[in-house]
Amino acid sequence: MILSSELSLPVTLQRIVELAAELTGARYGALGVLGRDGTITEFITTGVSDAERAAIGHIPVGRGILGVLIDDARPLRLAEIAGDPRSVGFPPNHPPMRSFLGAPVTARGQVFGNIYLTEKQDAAEFDADDQDTLVVLAAQAGVAIENARLYEEASDRARRLEALRAVAAAILRGDQGEAVLGLVARYARELAGAALATVAVPTDGGELAIEAADGAWAERLRGARFPVEGSVAGDVLRSGKVVVLPDAAADQRADQPLVGLGEVGPALFAPLSAEGRAFGTLAVANAHGGPAFREADVQLLEAFAAQAAVALEHVRLRRELERLLVVEDRERIAKELHDGAIQALFAVGMGLQGAATLARDPELAARIEGAVDELDRVIRDLRNYIFGLRPGILADRQLDQALRRLVEEFAERTGVVAVAEVDPEAAAALASSAGDMVQLAREALSNVSRHAAATTCRLSLRQEQDGVVLEVDDDGRGFDPDRVTGEGHGLPNLRQRAAALGGRAELSSVPGQGTTVRVTVPG
Repeated sequence: MILSSELSLPVTLQRIVELAAELTGARYGALGVLGRDGTITEFITTGVSDAERAAIGHIPVGRGILGVLIDDARPLRLAEIAGDPRSVGFPPNHPPMRSFLGAPVTARGQVFGNIYLTEKQDAAEFDADDQDTLVVLAAQAGVAIENARLYEEASDRARRLEALRAVAAAILRGDQGEAVLGLVARYARELAGAALATVAVPTDGGELAIEAADGAWAERLRGARFPVEGSVAGDVLRSGKVVVLPDAAADQRADQPLVGLGEVGPALFAPLSAEGRAFGTLAVANAHGGPAFREADVQLLEAFAAQAAVALEHVRLRRELERLLVVEDRERIAKELHDGAIQALFAVGMGLQGAATLARDPELAARIEGAVDELDRVIRDLRNYIFGLRPGILADRQLDQALRRLVEEFAERTGVVAVAEVDPEAAAALASSAGDMVQLAREALSNVSRHAAATTCRLSLRQEQDGVVLEVDDDGRGFDPDRVTGEGHGLPNLRQRAAALGGRAELSSVPGQGTTVRVTVPG
């Protein structure tokens, strides 16, 4: 009755150990809970103080006499542990133990763990009555554990469903992917009762990045990038299997930022997988010396990660659909510009050229020809914008080639002596955002043609310590930025485009000494 009335599994396990020691007269007792691989994942004790447990160190893994019951799930009684050839001795700081009695605990038809008792207090060894008592208690313990597990699973299921409901609600609201990942990290930490949770996903550069972190050390970890090779998350991503670390600080895969902190103890890594494809890892951890994760925690986090991955896959597909809609819309705009606006402007230009040939006033004819030249410039600009609107076209031309061609066209149109200095490696690093970089360069060159009255201009693209730098400088008239009212010279557009790429745009100018536009983006 005492065991069956308790529904908390940790409390039930502790009570089983205490009852076993009390009924058999043992000084020390333990219950070793077995994990999926047959090793001991939890070790509940009685008779040993917290200080003694800390001095002993890590819980047993199931060697020696403890391993005998794991391999052969039958009661075992020994008068002297050290006298058995299967004994491997005790670790340093372990209390002396001689007599031994053990029995398996079965739940759901499988061995849940083993009860270990040592040091019979009122006799030299445990007798047959003690063994019979322990076997009966182990059978009752199996029923109590089954009840506690069912209650725990129902409670865990309710908490998991509530967490998934919150994630799904965020997706339906249209929250950004980063916010949804933040919710996944937060609820994972709460479900596991952990100190920290992180979500790592692959980047375009072939690395992994911690996109979300919640709890202790979150600010230090959020945004960190690390290689796939040599990291726990990378191994989980490849294998699609959960990894449990009793002590992350002792793991050799130090490329994992969470491991590299040196302050983390128990850790658990689960794959975020959908349709057989792993696209991220979910990790939870406790501080060094903190509680280890139970088998129930592993199962709970594994189930949550699998279900959360489906929701995150929905976010990815929605983002991909939005991207395709944008591409289609750009194609439509480009087609309308080409088939409508450009042809109309071309017709106007042809009409003006005809009018110029009929004009008897040379000055009027010159002005008309000037207007035609301006129309030609506008048509070229429109074609360049169409070039930028069609990512498929840009993909056929490398970024460095596109920038060089842009500078050539600028020099032909304006008469300004212009040069392009493009680092091919820096250009390759920005292949995924080539269209945006061309638009940034076009904006900057347009400012030179409109405002600078320059004779020379230089465009450069290079790799620096804080990212890839696109720089356009000229030797024009310059100006005093402090005396400019508002945000002139196209700087708002430049800043907005740079910010969309996660970078920044800066403008520096001195009257009579020219102007420099500098855009820095991650690369």
